[in-house]
Amino acid sequence: MSESGRRNPANHGGRDGGSRERSQGDRSNVRRDAKGRERNRGPQRGFSASAPSQRTRRADPARLVAFEVLRAVASEDAYANLVLPARIRHHHLDKRDAGFATELSYGALRGQGTYDAILAACVDRPLAKLDPAVLDALRLGAHQLLAMRVPAHAALDQTVGLARAVIGAGPSSLINAVLRRVTARSLPEWLDHLLEGETDAVRIDAVRHAHPEWIVRALRQSLVAHGRPAAEITALLEADNAAPVVNLVALPGLGSLDEALENGATPGPLVAGSALSSGGDLGRLSSVRAGTTRVQDVGSQLVARAVAAVELGTSGGNTGEKWLDLCAGPGGKAALLAALANESGASLLANEPAAHRAKLVSQALAAVPGSAWSVRTGDGRDLGKEQPGAFDRVLADVPCTGLGALRRRPESRWRRTPKDLAELGPLQRELLESAIDAVRPGGVVAYVTCSPHPAETTAVVSDALAKREDLELLDAGAALDAVSLQGNLGAGNELTAQLWPHLHRTDAMFMALIRKKP
Repeated sequence: MSESGRRNPANHGGRDGGSRERSQGDRSNVRRDAKGRERNRGPQRGFSASAPSQRTRRADPARLVAFEVLRAVASEDAYANLVLPARIRHHHLDKRDAGFATELSYGALRGQGTYDAILAACVDRPLAKLDPAVLDALRLGAHQLLAMRVPAHAALDQTVGLARAVIGAGPSSLINAVLRRVTARSLPEWLDHLLEGETDAVRIDAVRHAHPEWIVRALRQSLVAHGRPAAEITALLEADNAAPVVNLVALPGLGSLDEALENGATPGPLVAGSALSSGGDLGRLSSVRAGTTRVQDVGSQLVARAVAAVELGTSGGNTGEKWLDLCAGPGGKAALLAALANESGASLLANEPAAHRAKLVSQALAAVPGSAWSVRTGDGRDLGKEQPGAFDRVLADVPCTGLGALRRRPESRWRRTPKDLAELGPLQRELLESAIDAVRPGGVVAYVTCSPHPAETTAVVSDALAKREDLELLDAGAALDAVSLQGNLGAGNELTAQLWPHLHRTDAMFMALIRKKP
């Protein structure tokens, strides 16, 4: 097919891309099989190696899991990291197939923007007009063809077989035709084709690295705001697209990494009590089932340990201290804080406004002795007024856009919009104000987000400091270094700390430590 043929939607009519209208001259060259039936193939393509009755008509379990994950994400606003383990267990995938399903699910979700741009060039109608299930199958096929070490014939056969089994024979013909067009170019060739003549650097990065344009701009701005060169944007986007290594944490004094290490995990290089795992169904580990070993990004581990260890404005140890996790759901950082509190003789109040998420917090904390923690269900914005000056240490890990966790939550980049920044800003400020009211003189508030965007990080902190004269910033970078095995993690601007996927192999966690003056 010529270049003009690929670009002209009129040449993509019909289920398999052949033009619906043929001239009489064209009819004379029609290819027919041995029984005289017309085979609707372009002149440059041969017959299928197998008859229709011999083609795959079943769904490969690993690919079916990936398809079900994409469907849940698209139709139910589900989170892939929550759906995927359950589907793996439901279909009884072994470790190898679970790994394949994980890469296929996450890879198709991460690359969705790029794959959609490629598919749009191969389909004879707007993608929005396709059945959503068909589009998800096409994305899975495109990822296998362009970014996985799957032979093209296997990717085509298995994706079409999946479609026949779970969508229908008609849509499977369309999927077969479209994916055959996708095979015309490699991924680098497709990118060059799509971006031919493009001069907008943001647009180029968005297509090449599968991020919405507004997020590319936001991350570039975030780098500069936290003292990094804008030229690091390419490395940051690439890190977002790298398959993340699963981080584990053994709850201090309660958990052990021995079982994980015996099953292929390696000790984590950044923080004590952590390990890196190749993944799979970690629910098979008894320590994970018991809740004493948990999946938690090392960035989250670092900020929790930092707030537990930072020096307060008055002398004395942690014994008898009261700690607060203001926004505790679903309970990951709260579990680590509760274990640290249990070790040091402190107690933790974990607050969560939503009842169903408060239940998740209680479940996360269940592995820690109950004397070290309690759970409150209520609006964190009210807690500062209800219990003013009651806490020695407060973690305010506020709701945010999650732009720092795009590698672990690949669907988030396509759900978030710039509007979210404006809507979350007032809530973030009110929660920080409540946290400051709740901490006693000499106590410390850790303001934390899983986003590097200055609108959610330094701007919120600056506004809080401008309103009061009894607050001071502590060196958050030094606090992270103090609990890290490596140290020298590097801070952001003006004593705040910003971790980065491309520098630290963590989520892009932001932390500011605010001490109320004694």
